[in-house]
Amino acid sequence: MAEQRDYDVIVIGAGSTGENVADRAVKGGLSAVVVEDDLVGGDCSYWACIPSKALLRPLHALTDAQRVAGAREALGSRPHLDAAAVLARRDAFTGNWHDGGQVAWLDGAHIALVRGHGRLAGQRRVDVTTADGTVALSARHAVALATGSQPALPPVPGLAGARPWTTKDAAGAKEVPQRLVVLGGGVAGCELAQAFAGLGSRVSVAEMAGRLLPNYEPAAGDLLAAAMREQGIDVHTGVTATRVGRADDGPVRVHLGDGTVLEGDELLVAAGRKPRTGDLGLETVGLEPDGWLDVDDTMTVRGIDGGWLYAAGDLNHRALLTHQGKYQARACGDAIIARAHGKLDPVPWSPQAATADHYAVPQVVFTDPQVAAVGRTEAQAREAGLRVRSVGYPIGNVAGAALYADGYTGHARIVVDEDRGVIVGVTFVGPAVGELLHAATIAVVGEVPLRRLWHAVPSYPTISEIWLRLLETYGL
Repeated sequence: MAEQRDYDVIVIGAGSTGENVADRAVKGGLSAVVVEDDLVGGDCSYWACIPSKALLRPLHALTDAQRVAGAREALGSRPHLDAAAVLARRDAFTGNWHDGGQVAWLDGAHIALVRGHGRLAGQRRVDVTTADGTVALSARHAVALATGSQPALPPVPGLAGARPWTTKDAAGAKEVPQRLVVLGGGVAGCELAQAFAGLGSRVSVAEMAGRLLPNYEPAAGDLLAAAMREQGIDVHTGVTATRVGRADDGPVRVHLGDGTVLEGDELLVAAGRKPRTGDLGLETVGLEPDGWLDVDDTMTVRGIDGGWLYAAGDLNHRALLTHQGKYQARACGDAIIARAHGKLDPVPWSPQAATADHYAVPQVVFTDPQVAAVGRTEAQAREAGLRVRSVGYPIGNVAGAALYADGYTGHARIVVDEDRGVIVGVTFVGPAVGELLHAATIAVVGEVPLRRLWHAVPSYPTISEIWLRLLETYGL
């Protein structure tokens, strides 16, 4: 007979999003349990954000030193990374793939944990298959799904049988392959391509769009492609993989539509993601399995009577980013608390409603150069019907950038809504530009008038002086 436990809130998925939903609920006076069949902390902690950035940071540090006269001479004639040391540092950041620290955090936050596979079993009910049997959970107020997404393999003949790496495999790799082929020139593909090139792999990248980072301003992909080629990465854009083959333990060969054949010891596929909704019991509450879940701005799943089912993070397909998942989690938790007390009145600026992922999503691509962007590109703004003008400026012309690195190469662009006089999109490309992004995010989210931004004086000599140059270029 299944063990029965009752809580105010049940969360399926103990990644960063699920943890934040539960934490918010508990801080609001509710009891909460999270269900997890893998490591507490989720992909970001063990197989995505943290390990991939740990792989990239040593490369950036070395490259930064090489760009400054007086420092590069101290590196010797053939500076290189110690791959074993880089991998060991990565392992330390993941806790060597043990989640004891995260479990202790749950305990300290008074959040219960049930380890096992959770499935919906009807209204406000979740059955968990554990190592010892079944635990039947019942929620007095809400069930929140936070199971995230997983890498998707495109339907290329021979690909599945070629034993490809996913981004998860690459971020946790124990050895550095001599040759690596990367299918996909988006964020994850470019980051991991540079990381392994820095560790000594000969890397080839193939992207079906006409440029790398196709969802960003064109200058971002162009500058990144130039930098990757200078690093020795073989970059192919505007091509598709038509066939993949690998014989036994031999090399993998990727045939491209233009006749090129890329050969590697490992193949990394970074070509999209799919929701982890296939075995969640969605059919027990009238929803179709395997698809993305449609939610409103309180993260409430549409089509469910009673408003008790929520979905936060990747699986609602609004913005597949850790920080956006946490943001949604806070809105979700606040909505659950408010509804539990009969006080929900969501408005766009209230804590109970998440609206930033409609128009003001920030993201940093941790390549070299970094790409940092928030809001809409010029093309996206025009598609949305806005009357916009965009202006750009070379970041290397700013004194702070010239001091940061000899021959600093970078670009900044703002997209201005001409009718309202506010910025709706910002893109920075260059070394260390990620730290500029939050100021841009505040300007976009806060809809700060350009004439007011003129009085936000950047310190000299910092790279942030780029804001003054952009406003001057715009004509203020």
